[in-house]
Amino acid sequence: MGINLRGFQTTIKERVALSGIGVHRGNRVNISFYPADPDTGVVFHRMDRADDAEEVRALVSEIGNTDLCTQLGDEPERHVGTVEHLMATVSALGIDNLLIEIDGPEVPILDGSAAMYVEAFDSVGLAVQPVKRRFIRVAKPVRIEMGCSWAEFRPYNGTRFEVEIDFESPLIGRQVFASDIDGAIFRREIAPARTFGFMKDVEGLWASGHALGSSLDNSIVIGDDDTVINPGGLRMKNEFVRHKTLDAIGDLALAGAQFIGCFRSYRGGHKLNAAALRALLSDVSAFEVVEAATRRERGRGAEMIAVSAPVFAPWTL
Repeated sequence: MGINLRGFQTTIKERVALSGIGVHRGNRVNISFYPADPDTGVVFHRMDRADDAEEVRALVSEIGNTDLCTQLGDEPERHVGTVEHLMATVSALGIDNLLIEIDGPEVPILDGSAAMYVEAFDSVGLAVQPVKRRFIRVAKPVRIEMGCSWAEFRPYNGTRFEVEIDFESPLIGRQVFASDIDGAIFRREIAPARTFGFMKDVEGLWASGHALGSSLDNSIVIGDDDTVINPGGLRMKNEFVRHKTLDAIGDLALAGAQFIGCFRSYRGGHKLNAAALRALLSDVSAFEVVEAATRRERGRGAEMIAVSAPVFAPWTL
């Protein structure tokens, strides 16, 4: 059935922390994760601000800049950038409720993948909470286009991603990753895939104040001769499209609930992912909110049943 479709919400069992460099600012960032009560969702607290009670919720309504990463919040004093790898891990592992303290404006890039986030959450384990989990089930196709790029949601009995990229670089070219996604598949097929970039773009990024923390330790770098200059080469076949799939999983996690359906994209990115998510959630006929059926209801042939969503549900735009 795809990404964790268990019937009850979860949080982590105890605190776990990580530290690393922010890929764009280049500053060291400390980030700590704490268990949270049912129906909390995922909430960031900027601990480097004078008012550390200021929070940023991991929701589509908070999405700000999407040029080079996914940023939550537009105000400098409260935004949190580069959340996509972390949010992909939270979603794929089925973590519903999480409090996050961070002492900088962007989530640490670590090794450029989601592998270290998986390890951190696995090290403390998950606690099941006595409140039902709700899902967003795609009810009809929703498609958007941006130039030659497009993305769409389609009804599907599970959680599936079909991501296609097409680069002029012969090293990358046209690659496709298509699979149902659950915790095991994410750990094996998606989480180790690293972010990537071209050496020819580095000076321009530095001049604009971006990629100041990028290095061969946290990014696949493609040289001017169209080869990977990292000493170890690629970690896996089609690592480039697998990383784009990682980004898509993280961006769609900002729905505020896991979705049941198929997401497809061609030449996508953070801006397209966010626009597709907004298009889905802005059409009340395109989705329904469901939860796992009780034993009696399953006996009638239903796996999921539609429920009445609260007025201020997480997926409300």
